[in-house]
Amino acid sequence: MKETLKINPIIPVFLVGIIAVACGPIQENNDTTQAEVPYEASWPSLSRHQAVPDWLADAKLGIYFHWGPYSVPAFAHEWYPAFMFKRGTGIYDHHVKTYGDPSEFGYHDFIPLFKAEHFDPEDWADLFVASGARFAGPVAQHHDGFAMWASEVNPWNAADMGPEKDILGQMFASLKKRNIKTIATFHHAKNGPRNVGDTSLWFGNSTMGHFPYDPAYPTSSTDPELSKLYGNHPSMEAFHDYWLAQINEVVNRYSPDMIWFDSWLNLIPEDYRMRMVANYLNKAQKNQQQVALGYKERDLPYGVGILDFEQGGRREMNEQPWMTDVTLGDGRPWNYVEGMTYKTPELVIRNMVDVWSKNGVVLLNISPRADGVIPNEQREILLEIGRWMKKHAEAIYGTRAHSKNGFGTASEPNSNHDGQSAKVEYTGKDIRFTLSKDRKTLYAFVLGKPAVGSVISVPQFKPHRHALGKVINISLIGSDQPVVWEQTTYEFRFTVPDAGLEKIANVFKIEAEPFL
Repeated sequence: MKETLKINPIIPVFLVGIIAVACGPIQENNDTTQAEVPYEASWPSLSRHQAVPDWLADAKLGIYFHWGPYSVPAFAHEWYPAFMFKRGTGIYDHHVKTYGDPSEFGYHDFIPLFKAEHFDPEDWADLFVASGARFAGPVAQHHDGFAMWASEVNPWNAADMGPEKDILGQMFASLKKRNIKTIATFHHAKNGPRNVGDTSLWFGNSTMGHFPYDPAYPTSSTDPELSKLYGNHPSMEAFHDYWLAQINEVVNRYSPDMIWFDSWLNLIPEDYRMRMVANYLNKAQKNQQQVALGYKERDLPYGVGILDFEQGGRREMNEQPWMTDVTLGDGRPWNYVEGMTYKTPELVIRNMVDVWSKNGVVLLNISPRADGVIPNEQREILLEIGRWMKKHAEAIYGTRAHSKNGFGTASEPNSNHDGQSAKVEYTGKDIRFTLSKDRKTLYAFVLGKPAVGSVISVPQFKPHRHALGKVINISLIGSDQPVVWEQTTYEFRFTVPDAGLEKIANVFKIEAEPFL
């Protein structure tokens, strides 16, 4: 007896008349006369640029990595630098037991141990290409104040200390040789002296600064260099100038295709944010480079950049493309920690498909060890993702969202951060769609392995809402076996063949006549 998967009848998914509707237009390239005008440090001027360039909407997958001196202890998570100074926490206790009191062994003492002796940007770039990513790059600076590029602004940088390598520069060079777009992410907006003047905010009682101010620890140091690492600047204005100078240095020296900001960018005064964006866009305009800015929450105005949801995603379609940053790790840490566990390729891929079906882009985080080795477990997951994406490339890269993203039975719990979880357990009863740019081909992703001989049934849009095109053919990507299908007045049905199926996800290609 055949099993039939049916969409909830209250959700009108248009399958046969696929050419009629796409999700919504992505901004086209700006008028050339307007593009020649320099950007001013004002939101109306900065909103002139194409917030989501075509290359980013086409790319679907990028990779970045949390890696720095905080990878040396390989314990708990990437906020180790802050919590090692907070008495009474598990990280503090671990630090005292393993390294000594923070007054004797501070965070800066981890930097000489961060040697990255096995870092191989050529190997990493090859891995990123094999994973299917179309853009990649490092966390340029996390909350910890350590710069991963050759900086003349920040004395605490990877070229002068620790690895004594320009990590960002070398990584960008290897990526550009492979025609992979580059991204640099910045997380240092929180690392300012916001807790100095109020003793009630000392000892980790405030969430407004990354390092807790404590007179017993180097976090309170006024040494001209040490204070820069721990964010204990002479004034907030001095910190804001330092924050801006570092971003401008990366932009002016390395020309990233995308810069991306973690939460707390809203703590930076608006005029500094506008000056930062203006410098980036003017530099890109000079280079004839289409660039993008990633941001969270409401830290930049809508239309200036692409909105990011951490470890989650939108529940519904959105006209403007959006992004989610997720990590391969199955738990809290974004950096490498001993004994960390990972999501399965099935889980990662199925959740990525859901993001793509809603007009989103995925930024996937990996966690190298302090010595520069990407663990084999992570490599294997990336290679499996890449294998699957290569097989189904035509249904992924360069596609756009359909007017309805799909249907199914999976429960979609909330994320701990934004929107729905990035760990939804999809099955073969869940279907998601993407649409070719010419609107002639609809791709139906079955998020699992459906039963052979089962019939997938999707109602059509009613004729009075859209003219109906005629389906020409349906096939299973990666299989030569014909797919049996039929079209009726009210639904479209196709039967799952008995060859060419795989467990992760299967893609059915539906071709139709152009919409008239």
